[in-house]
Amino acid sequence: MKLIVIGFGQCGGRITDEFERLNKRAHNLRGINIIIDTFAVNTDATDLAGLFSIKPTYQHRILIGSGTTHGHGVAKMSEIGAEIAAEDADKVLDAMRKNQRFFESDAFLLITGSAGGTGSGATPIIAKAIKERFSDRPVYALVVLPFEHEEVAEERALYNTAICLKSIYQVADAVILVDNQRYVRKDFSLQNNMTKINQLIVEPFFDMLCAGEEKRRGNIGAKVLDAGDIIQTLCGWSAIGYGDIKLPLITFPTDWSRNFYKRSTRTHKGIEAMDQALSELSIECNPQNAHRALFLLSAPSREMNMELVKELCDYLKNFAPQAIIRNGDYPREKGLLDVTVILAELSDVEKVRHYYEKSAKLVDEIKKRKKIQTSKAALTEEAGKDVPTLL
Repeated sequence: MKLIVIGFGQCGGRITDEFERLNKRAHNLRGINIIIDTFAVNTDATDLAGLFSIKPTYQHRILIGSGTTHGHGVAKMSEIGAEIAAEDADKVLDAMRKNQRFFESDAFLLITGSAGGTGSGATPIIAKAIKERFSDRPVYALVVLPFEHEEVAEERALYNTAICLKSIYQVADAVILVDNQRYVRKDFSLQNNMTKINQLIVEPFFDMLCAGEEKRRGNIGAKVLDAGDIIQTLCGWSAIGYGDIKLPLITFPTDWSRNFYKRSTRTHKGIEAMDQALSELSIECNPQNAHRALFLLSAPSREMNMELVKELCDYLKNFAPQAIIRNGDYPREKGLLDVTVILAELSDVEKVRHYYEKSAKLVDEIKKRKKIQTSKAALTEEAGKDVPTLL
């Protein structure tokens, strides 16, 4: 599957930077391209300058709203981010179309953090503009939810997140939810933690995007998982997970089909990898609420057969009984068996409900505060009405 990836704000830009690295890895290791082009869109010039892999041109690092913010961001005001995006949407669309391979893309992936101002405000607006201009391809949004400390310390983070989720859900074909808190490593420094989190967010996409583009004989699965399978799966609230199991680099010839111990061990490793993928989904959710699902098994060809695929399909069906399940296999290098899982069209996500409920209460609280503030200001004005002024 070939994507055009657009990151909004600081968070979205940095994760898009990782997607650019992912594409270079696919090109260097497998001789294929999975990303047509990457773009970072921001109101903050410093954030754009801090990226590493996205091309350092004004057409790929797109500064919007410079007349309003002078390149210094919108200070978490998502409403301003949305207004600026509406004014500068053509700048983003025109930059994408200048790539000669633009029409080779299968889908758009828009990435943003939900708690900030530029990303949470601009992403739904640009998604709507893309849908209207290029209706032949799906638009997906990868939305990164705030850390717990952000929710506690910053009321605006909750408010922005709720508005961003509600707005992007109305226009995107699928919203892949990512909970930052699930990726935190307590023994890492802040900078290392952020870098590692971004890598972990992006990694599950690698095999899934590569599988349908692989052309080398021996690396094409018996059941190829291509762009059509992904497009038919991704819908509504979605989650992605990845699990891997290390395998011996050196194996000895044996009759796998008749060796019961070897067969059971292979199945066990496949189930273990899938269980890991389900346990480490990008958002905590109940798989029983999924109406669509997909998994990709990647391993050395001798480690895979129809029996293993069936076992994995049955295992996933047990967790997501209502889901239509699609699958594929991807013969790859020695030493690793991994499983990528997508759960989509989730009818209920507790975390999303949490943001909606908290934000609704917060809106009422803000109205009360505003009313009290206005009353106090009126009292102050009344007290000073007889005081002369120098103006």
